[in-house]
Amino acid sequence: MAISRDENKPAWLLFVFSLSAKKASHRVEIWRLLKRYGSVALPSSGYVLPSTPQNLERFEWLAASIRKYRGEASVIHVESIDNLPSKALAELFLEARTKDYEAIVLELKRRKPGSSSSPLRRIRHRLEEIVAIDFFNSPLRSRVEQLLANAEAPRDADAAGGKRMSRQKKEFQKRIWMTRPRPGIDRVSSAWLILRFIDSQARFTFGTNSARVSGAVAFDMFQADGFGHRGDDCTFETLCKEFQVSDPKVKVISQIIHDADLGDEKFGRSEGMALDRVLIGWAQQDLSDEELLHRGIELIEGLYRSMR
Repeated sequence: MAISRDENKPAWLLFVFSLSAKKASHRVEIWRLLKRYGSVALPSSGYVLPSTPQNLERFEWLAASIRKYRGEASVIHVESIDNLPSKALAELFLEARTKDYEAIVLELKRRKPGSSSSPLRRIRHRLEEIVAIDFFNSPLRSRVEQLLANAEAPRDADAAGGKRMSRQKKEFQKRIWMTRPRPGIDRVSSAWLILRFIDSQARFTFGTNSARVSGAVAFDMFQADGFGHRGDDCTFETLCKEFQVSDPKVKVISQIIHDADLGDEKFGRSEGMALDRVLIGWAQQDLSDEELLHRGIELIEGLYRSMR
């Protein structure tokens, strides 16, 4: 849930409370709720959430519960915190959600192929909870959504995807290519591949439904048409196969991108992890989607040129 605020209203909600040490079980209950709401603890005291009607309701309900336990609680509307600018606070929220998403990635990696679908349903539920408190759009969100979608996909669909006919480049010239906002390593590398080997005059746009832009070609999006993850392949690998890109250096890059994007260590290529962290760092600097894509394309171009 990305935050959209009225600039004339306080940006943050500060929650402070005190409760007797004798009420240990109640303190644990309050702490768990604060964590579930996605609040961030300040180093001094109190908990912070972005100022939204839903967050205000949650804090007010929590304050009422604490008073019922004979404690004290206050919900304070805050314009700013002197030693924590809004950008620094937003980064604290992003760091917290990054840890949440990384925990899901680790759990998906540990899952054995063909095992019961029950854990996936639980992971899906947990992911929905995290997304609900991802107030500043963590760049890892789309990565986790894709990994989970891959884990949930039936294997026969994977096999069918591998039998598709290769595409002709002439059908994809001077096109608009659409992908999801906040591009990560698979999407920026795919955009680089499109520009260098498929459509040198490609234009890129961002959205969630390519049907809304006439003639747009979707890549790495959660829809049936277009180019995306297929079987064990990331989008970059899918494009390489569809358009028969045979450059040896691109083959190496595809392995690097695969391991960085899917995290399955299939090719034992660790170089992509550093590239991935750079892209995540840029995404946390409030750069536009267009700037992120531009920087990412230059990053992959530098990688390509550095190879012998």
